[in-house]
Amino acid sequence: MKILAALIMSAMIFAGGAAEAARVITDENGDSVTLPEKIERVAVAGILPFPSVVTVFLGSAEKLVGIPPASMGAAKAGLLGELFPEILKAETGYSSGLDLNIEELMKLRPDVVFYLAGNKEMGRMIRNAGIAAVAVSPTKWNYDVLRTYDEWIKTLSLVFPESAKSGEVSAYSRKVYEDIQKKVKKLRPEERKKVLFLFQYDDKRMVTSGKSFFGQYWCDAVGALNAAEEVPADNSNALITMEQVYKWNPDVIFITNFTSALPEDLYGNKIGGHRWDAVAAVKERAVYKMPLGTYRSYTPGVDTPVTLMWMAQKVYPQLFKDVDMKKETRGYYKKLYGITLSDGQIERMYNQGRASAAGFVN
Repeated sequence: MKILAALIMSAMIFAGGAAEAARVITDENGDSVTLPEKIERVAVAGILPFPSVVTVFLGSAEKLVGIPPASMGAAKAGLLGELFPEILKAETGYSSGLDLNIEELMKLRPDVVFYLAGNKEMGRMIRNAGIAAVAVSPTKWNYDVLRTYDEWIKTLSLVFPESAKSGEVSAYSRKVYEDIQKKVKKLRPEERKKVLFLFQYDDKRMVTSGKSFFGQYWCDAVGALNAAEEVPADNSNALITMEQVYKWNPDVIFITNFTSALPEDLYGNKIGGHRWDAVAAVKERAVYKMPLGTYRSYTPGVDTPVTLMWMAQKVYPQLFKDVDMKKETRGYYKKLYGITLSDGQIERMYNQGRASAAGFVN
């Protein structure tokens, strides 16, 4: 009898004096993670888009007690803080970039922390503090934005099975992708547009997306060519010069929300003393700031499927002239997440300003 009691107790975890049955899942590092049956307090560390995905997935930010500063900046600049104002109460002081203050995190008493997969030190600190640590990866699927978004939803469906919706999300994303492929596959090689991403751009540096970053996937998915595909480095190391831009002469330029730069800065030659007048995208007024609905859409996130549709329309307006982005965006959010967006909210989502980079850049 004593042995049976001991076995029962070993299969329980204690929170606030109450015993709860444990669950075991496999995270995106392939590690087994033991979770309490009830998860009431959640924090995120190092994986910037994830607070927005958690919030929309759950239909509430009430469980989120801590998010990174850059995630808070996006919540305030985009629609997330407006749709779910409770997220604006989350703490941010325990996290800075990839640095984690474990003492400050412990004060939040999280039941689970979602952290950046591959950051072994961060995961170790969280586990050593007695907190369930679930790894989330933005790179495991070779920067495939749609696949990564789908996998994140699968992970959340494991952690919060009562809100599982991975099948619906995958089906919607797949349909959007397939609809785009049907149209762009007919393009001849000389008809494919060259696209340049300005991931970051200021007076000191110009950073793009080479082959090993999200920009390559976006280009491939809409049937375009990545103008900077030859750049070997990824992320913040993909520094380029204006001379390279002149050489590539991109047809379309997308500016992310990880920089405060705007299309008018290129049209007016306002940054770094650079002259953009001779670049095809500038001459054709084909420079666009990427959307920010629930998070900066260059990365995987809830906005990913409609961002892909929006991008295809910007690159090939004639091919996608029948697409009503306002209708598509409203329908997507309503069907999958029960969120009703107003015309004004959709308009703001696709027309971002400098504040969209708040919390990520000074």
